[in-house]
Amino acid sequence: MSLPVEKTDIDLYPSRNGHPAVILSRTDPVVYNRNADQSPVDYELIQQYEKNGFLVLDNVFTADEINSFKLEMKRLRKFTGAINSNEMIVEPESGEVRSIFKVHETSFIFNKLSLDKRLAGLAEFILNDQVYIHQSRLNYKPGFRGKEFYWHSDFETWHVEDGMPCMRALSMSITLTDNDHYNGPLMLIPGSHDDFVVCSGKTPKDNFKESLKKQTYGVPSDKNLKSLVDQYGIFTATGKAGSVVIFDCNTMHGSNGNITPFPRSNIFLVYNAVKNRVVEPYSNQQARPEWIASRESINPITAVECQSVDYE
Repeated sequence: MSLPVEKTDIDLYPSRNGHPAVILSRTDPVVYNRNADQSPVDYELIQQYEKNGFLVLDNVFTADEINSFKLEMKRLRKFTGAINSNEMIVEPESGEVRSIFKVHETSFIFNKLSLDKRLAGLAEFILNDQVYIHQSRLNYKPGFRGKEFYWHSDFETWHVEDGMPCMRALSMSITLTDNDHYNGPLMLIPGSHDDFVVCSGKTPKDNFKESLKKQTYGVPSDKNLKSLVDQYGIFTATGKAGSVVIFDCNTMHGSNGNITPFPRSNIFLVYNAVKNRVVEPYSNQQARPEWIASRESINPITAVECQSVDYE
C-alpha cells in the first residue's frame, strides 16, 4: 500500500549538514503506549526498555523454530543467484556474505516471522500504532574474518538518508547462533537513546554503497562517544540462540569483529510506526533504494499467532 507523505519544514534532529558534532536532547517519547494492561509482556520489562533503550528477551523462539530459520539462512546464502545482487552485501576484503537485505519479502519463512505476534505485537504496543517493516536483513558474521559494525545510531542514518521524521521505530534482532563475549556480540550504550548525537560532515552521493560495508559517515565523534560511555557504560548482549534483542531506533550500538571460529548470525527486523513513515531525506540527497528502506510499498502489518509448525 502506497501512502502519501509530507515533509515538515522543521528538522528536529539536524545532522551531517555543517553543524558541530554536538549532543542534543531527544524530544520524542520512547514508549508511546502507557496502558500497562495492554502490554504483551510484563510491564516492568517495558519500563526497563524505556529506561535503557533496549531489552533482551531470552528463549523467545524454540529450538525447532531457530533450526528452521538457520536452514533458511543457509539456503539464501547458498542460492545467491536467486537474490538481487544489490541486496547482498559482502565483506570488503574476504568477499564473504555480510548481509542480505529485504528478506521479509524474498523469503516466506522470514515474511511469516515479521508478522509473528511475539515481535510485531510488541512493536505495535511500544509504538502505539500500526507498524510496517522499514528494513529487514540477515546479518552473517562468519568466524575468523567477520568484520565489525562501528558505533552508530540507526535513527541518525534513517533520518538523514531515508527521511524518517521522528524516533518512533525500533529494531528486533533475533539471534540464530549463541552470542558470547568473544564472537562479536551486539554492544549497546544504555540510556544513549535519550541523546541525539549530531554527526559531522556531509553525506556523499550514493553513500549506502560504501556504508553498508564500512560506515564512515553518520558515526559519532570520538569525543561524543567517550562522553556517552563515561556517562552510561556499555552493555554486551550475550545469550543463547532464540533470544531477541529489542532496541530503540536511537540507541547507540555496534559490534566488534569476530576472529573466533564461531559465527554470529542474526535476523534484523525494523518496525516503524505508520504515522512515522518516511518522507524526503533530510540530506538533500536522493533516497536510498527500496530494498534498504521501504518507501513506495508500505504495508501495515497484521500480527498473527505463530507456532513452530508455521516455520516448517
